[in-house]
Amino acid sequence: MARQQEIDELFEVKNYFYIGNYQQCINEAQKLRKPSSAEIAIQRDIFTYRSYIAQNKFLVVLEEIHGASPSEIQPLKYLAEYLSGKTNKETVLAQVDQQIKANADSQTLILVAATIYVNENNLEAAYRVLHANESLEAMAFIIDILLKLDRVDLARKKLKDMQDKDDDATLTQLAQAWINIATGGDKLQDAYYIYQELVDKYGSTPLLLNGQAVTFIGQAKYEEAEAALQEAIDKDANHPDTLVNMIVLQRQTGKAPEIANRYLSQLKDAHPDHVYIKDLKSKENDFSKICQQYAPSNPVIPA
Repeated sequence: MARQQEIDELFEVKNYFYIGNYQQCINEAQKLRKPSSAEIAIQRDIFTYRSYIAQNKFLVVLEEIHGASPSEIQPLKYLAEYLSGKTNKETVLAQVDQQIKANADSQTLILVAATIYVNENNLEAAYRVLHANESLEAMAFIIDILLKLDRVDLARKKLKDMQDKDDDATLTQLAQAWINIATGGDKLQDAYYIYQELVDKYGSTPLLLNGQAVTFIGQAKYEEAEAALQEAIDKDANHPDTLVNMIVLQRQTGKAPEIANRYLSQLKDAHPDHVYIKDLKSKENDFSKICQQYAPSNPVIPA
């Protein structure tokens, strides 16, 4: 009964976070002034701080979370320090490694550690800290990792676990859409319907619009993709997924290269550590090395 009550109290808070409407998540959390228990108050604050982190408002988290804060909230300070760059990333990573060995049961710590490991491109470590956790969020995170590893088969098995736990949950629906996109073909349209149903229920967000845009690009519906991405830009001009998908779309449709380059410059400026930028720099360096290897030599001609 208590579990049902918790779901009722925090449903809107969690749901807006999962679909990427972080400001609305904060707004809903602020409305919950008298939660029925201390546990629910802590969970409310966790989603509030996670929303501030998602908005790159790190100072709120760094200033408000301190040694006297509830232990379940404190790991979020590591994430804010890591993503803000205010603390050396290697230092934060070492602290998280130490904490996860000492307290592997903390739901917040598990999600923070997995997020940092993924940012470090250490998918194995992220999977390791998540795999024993049976929360929907941990399972959705595992599916995301498996899809990054092109293991759609294993992702489908994990989705079955999510569906058995709560088939109607927003996270379960989103995970289904991710797998449909990875599968491609007719499943792209199924993924679009999932995103559209969530838009109809809760309103559009950059996260949902980018999901729709990817399904459109996969079906060569480029006009629809551009409309969805333009709406996403109107909501958040610096959203990284929107910028990446705009770059892909402009190049896919053969538009003037300077248009895609503008979005690329914007991505480099707003998100210099984004995985797309890191991968691009790596490939540019590899290309330069290859060019140097095969560059014509200039023999010295004696005078």
